[in-house]
Amino acid sequence: MYGLVNRAMKGLIEKEHGEACWEKICRLVGFEEAEFISMQHYPDEVTYNLVGTASQELNMPAEEFLEALGKYWILYTADEGYGEMLKASGNSLPEFLQNLDMLHTRVGNLMPKLNPPMFECFDITDNSLRLEYRSTRLGLTPMVIGLLKGLADRFGKKCVITVLELNEDNGTYASYKLEW
Repeated sequence: MYGLVNRAMKGLIEKEHGEACWEKICRLVGFEEAEFISMQHYPDEVTYNLVGTASQELNMPAEEFLEALGKYWILYTADEGYGEMLKASGNSLPEFLQNLDMLHTRVGNLMPKLNPPMFECFDITDNSLRLEYRSTRLGLTPMVIGLLKGLADRFGKKCVITVLELNEDNGTYASYKLEW
């Protein structure tokens, strides 16, 4: 994953628990560098280890931590220079979700090793839709729920998210119902 993800994790932990907590987590996982570089690609294991260690140190289930990270990600990426790209991706929650793959394609031009998930919307109505998520990575569906909650907040919607299906046999497939 790119350093941008790990920098977001740092921002969330420092905001909620302080700089010393983040530094301890980095020491525990053996991350010796001063800072993650946003546009640098890091092995996925680094991110997974940070999540696991943060979960232990914060006495929080990894799923809960990932959901909080997903929600934080929406604010973080807008502040890190991707705000205009986010704005251009849609004026409503359904429109934005329908354009997620296109957004990832644009980001992929900046990050050539990007391995983004894929999203597809179905059954779109005035107050609901079904979203399918596919990824080669395992275990990140709680982060997706956090992202969806963060996006709902961004568009001023109170959103109920229901997991309809989850399969991690060969990569991840999840289906969600979003109602607002």
